[in-house]
Amino acid sequence: MARLAQTAGLSEIQQEILSTVKTFVDKEIIPAAQELEHSDTYPAEIVEGMKEMGLFGLTIPEEYGGLGESLLTYTLVVEEIARGWMSVSGVINTHFIVAHMIRHHGTEQQKQHYLPKMAEGSIRGAFSMSEPDLGSDVAAIKTRAKRDGDSYVIDGSKMWLTNGSTANLVATLVKTDEGAEKAHQNLTAFLVDKPEGYGEVAPGLSVPGKIDKMGYKGVDTTELVFDGHRVAADAVLGGTPGKGFAQMMDGVEVGRVNVAARACGIAIRAFELAVDYAQQRKTFGKPIAQHQAIGFKLAEMATKVEAAHLMMVNAARLKDSGARNDVEAGMAKLIASEYCKEVTDDAFRIHGGYGYSKEYEIERLMREAPFLLIGEGTSEIQKTIISKGLLREYASRG
Repeated sequence: MARLAQTAGLSEIQQEILSTVKTFVDKEIIPAAQELEHSDTYPAEIVEGMKEMGLFGLTIPEEYGGLGESLLTYTLVVEEIARGWMSVSGVINTHFIVAHMIRHHGTEQQKQHYLPKMAEGSIRGAFSMSEPDLGSDVAAIKTRAKRDGDSYVIDGSKMWLTNGSTANLVATLVKTDEGAEKAHQNLTAFLVDKPEGYGEVAPGLSVPGKIDKMGYKGVDTTELVFDGHRVAADAVLGGTPGKGFAQMMDGVEVGRVNVAARACGIAIRAFELAVDYAQQRKTFGKPIAQHQAIGFKLAEMATKVEAAHLMMVNAARLKDSGARNDVEAGMAKLIASEYCKEVTDDAFRIHGGYGYSKEYEIERLMREAPFLLIGEGTSEIQKTIISKGLLREYASRG
């Protein structure tokens, strides 16, 4: 059989892109990942390499300076990058979501202003929806923007911004007073320009510092504090306030496919490490891979890798077709993140005591995999989305 996680029906261009990325991952990311991750160092040289390959503009249309590739191409690229180091895929993930939102919901002026620079990587995006006390209840957002002449004044705190320091454009969801009865219809997405760095980066806009995390090192995760920060009225995504919830949910939907891809990448790498180690490590006179207990474990791991990859590909292709894919994206994110944790845990067990050593790569994967159970909505949130979609589709006729 072919190696795991192969995708049928790809064009020559898609195959060339993936081949180039795989070579980059094997030569530039995997050899550097351990040292950068353990020191929590931003992968600046790797990011420059991704800029040169055009990955920051992978899905941005050619008319705006991008490569004009599909969501499927992007998710397969993310899967490959996450196989090398999940944090690197995080550098482009929120950037991709913001570019997607501008492309599909922005005014033509916003597209012309942001997308060409985003394609070349000189403008890098961050996505901001969560708040310190918010959890999954998006309608309970407290950060507020009040209209003041030709501008808005924003006050409040946002949480869990990937690329919060290194990004210079933040798509953020805040509450505005649109007079709507339903809470989500009073939410507006703003495109907030900001300088890079920490502290008060602009009048009334602060990035307090990098949040220290169990895993997902290297990439910066921050808060963002608004204290009377003023933005122009044309910073409203799409130009019309009160549309932010739907715009952000569209971004989250593609983000869930992206998280599924990252989970697939980690699971693939965990399997690679396990199957290699199991053929090198010997007990009782033979490689442990030849012991049935380990052989069966490898079989289960490989099956989970393959299943997660296929569901991720299906969700991406459905979105590319223009069809609704909230259920499929939720399913892909749910199964890929859960299987990723299970496969990584099995790989850790196969490594035995060595898996607990920081010299071995599997130790890093063990700290990275749990993040994917939470990012872009927990497994419980995915089950809520899936169950609602199923009940909508299979409504009782009784």
